[in-house]
Amino acid sequence: MPKTTKAGTAKKSELPSTLERSEKKAQDTFAKTYDSALEEYGDEQRAAQTAYASLKHTYEKVGDHWEPKEASGPSDKKAEQGRKSSAPTAGGVDANATKEHLYGVASRLDITGRSRMTKGELVNAIQKANEKETRKARS
Repeated sequence: MPKTTKAGTAKKSELPSTLERSEKKAQDTFAKTYDSALEEYGDEQRAAQTAYASLKHTYEKVGDHWEPKEASGPSDKKAEQGRKSSAPTAGGVDANATKEHLYGVASRLDITGRSRMTKGELVNAIQKANEKETRKARS
């Protein structure tokens, strides 16, 4: 199912819920990439994976929505190594950001114990908090 209108803007009814709560540019990035990948590959799952990979290059998941990253680029080892990589994904968390940035995101999400966490622990805690916020927003 196409994610863009004839005018080239995202169809909100076709977007994942986290993107419905995100800015227009994030919605359009996902939708246009999805439609292009669907046309290229003919596979909805691969189109969705491609669209999320494109989105994660310039956006990071914070709570129940996507926000622009401070600097564009791959968000985790999986994104750096490509589609066939066995590295785990960070689920939209910008794992390549600085520890200070991750601490700031953890602070906004009110993650307890964040001041004693390593960078990897912050990434995991943010990912869990994001999943919790998304579940809460969907109900």
